Amino acid sequence: IKGSSNVNESMITGESKPIAKKVADAVIAGTINGNGSLTVKVTHVGTDTALAGIMRLVAEAQRSKSRTQILADKAALYLTIIAIVVGIITLNGWLLAGAGLAFALERLVSVLVITCPHALGLAVPLVTSISTSLSAKHGLLIRNRLALESARNIDVVLFDKTGTLTVGEQGVADVVATGKLDVATITKLAATLENDSEHSIGQAIVAFGKQKKTATGTVSVADWQSLPGKGVQGVINKNNYHLGGPQLLLHLKITPDSKIVARTKQFAGQGKTVLYLIEKSTIIGLLTITDIIRPESQEAVEALHRLGIQVAMVTGDSNDVAQYVATELKIDTVFAEVLPENKVSKVKELQSQGQKVAMVGDGVNDAPALTQSDVGIAIGAGTDVAIESAGIILVKSDPRAVVSVFTLARATYRKMIQNLIWATGYNVLAIPLAAGVFVNQGITLQPAVAAILMSFSTIIVAANAQLLRKIKL
Repeated sequence: IKGSSNVNESMITGESKPIAKKVADAVIAGTINGNGSLTVKVTHVGTDTALAGIMRLVAEAQRSKSRTQILADKAALYLTIIAIVVGIITLNGWLLAGAGLAFALERLVSVLVITCPHALGLAVPLVTSISTSLSAKHGLLIRNRLALESARNIDVVLFDKTGTLTVGEQGVADVVATGKLDVATITKLAATLENDSEHSIGQAIVAFGKQKKTATGTVSVADWQSLPGKGVQGVINKNNYHLGGPQLLLHLKITPDSKIVARTKQFAGQGKTVLYLIEKSTIIGLLTITDIIRPESQEAVEALHRLGIQVAMVTGDSNDVAQYVATELKIDTVFAEVLPENKVSKVKELQSQGQKVAMVGDGVNDAPALTQSDVGIAIGAGTDVAIESAGIILVKSDPRAVVSVFTLARATYRKMIQNLIWATGYNVLAIPLAAGVFVNQGITLQPAVAAILMSFSTIIVAANAQLLRKIKL
């Protein structure tokens, strides 16, 4: 199917590195073909496609998720009823006691003024308004207020690996010099060899060379040739070089020494792909390719641990790759080799253990898990389906922003409780005073004084809410 340059296509494979396919293998629409040509037979259309299946999972998660009742601010209504009831009792009580109509009406007015639910009515909405403003200022878009309220109780944050904790693209992780040349020269030679390559790994090496400011492209490569499934070869400064993986060694009939074999096994155990740079018939350097971990990810995981929140990771990648990332970032729980449709089951598994789960993802295949989780957090650079399934959206692809969600949620809740305690406690003490309970002790509350106290309580609630702006996100 020929695409158009103005059409955005979504990948739903979830793989961070190229996956080899052979005749009769299944492929998913939207997958990018690295090189070569292929003929595809369409076997599923309409409701049978992978995307339709993911949409069904989202719908099922939405239906199965328990409905949490949104706490409405009924306190103001109850306080109004209390004011009326107490006012009537006060008026009739003093009339029956023979205090006179003027005194009874004065007590009634004092009760109604002091019980005005102004402060109580502002206690929650004002904090909500400020927290919404703060979240937007720091790149957190709140699509569902319930999501932010629920975030304060989260026990586990479940990250999708590819594109969330990692960059989601292949990159060079290590460069090792195994001969007389230094690392900078190895990098320059490799980037120069791959300069004309269209393969994703080749482009990753070229990008790494530019990052390290090696002069790629300034040295001509003669007799350059791509060796499909093996690597590339070319002549630089009259020397013949090859760059590729294990198949290249077999092709050239080169046997690496024990030190190189040991380093290769070490890198392979970390889930990295090892490439060999060969001059003539000698291995002069190693390059490793992997899905690069975001530099911010480690800081995010450490900050979550300081908040007392466990960190889990789910990925479709191999167990070796997953364990390497988990070890580097000190992640508590790892779910590896998980199919897209099974990510939601991992969320349910954690929830079945009594855990409150926040899911962080960016892809189409994360949508069901985002919907099923107690709090769904989508990366803003992710797909539309993921964003629509989440309650909170991170504008930037920075996992540290996840920490800000929980920090803001906890601070917002504290301010709400403080304001409610003040507004409620103030009325509990002020109503008996306004009703004239302490008249025999010579203590009365005039309506004008009641109005001043009522305004003072409102100022305190508003000032306390403004202190929310001082939190560091």
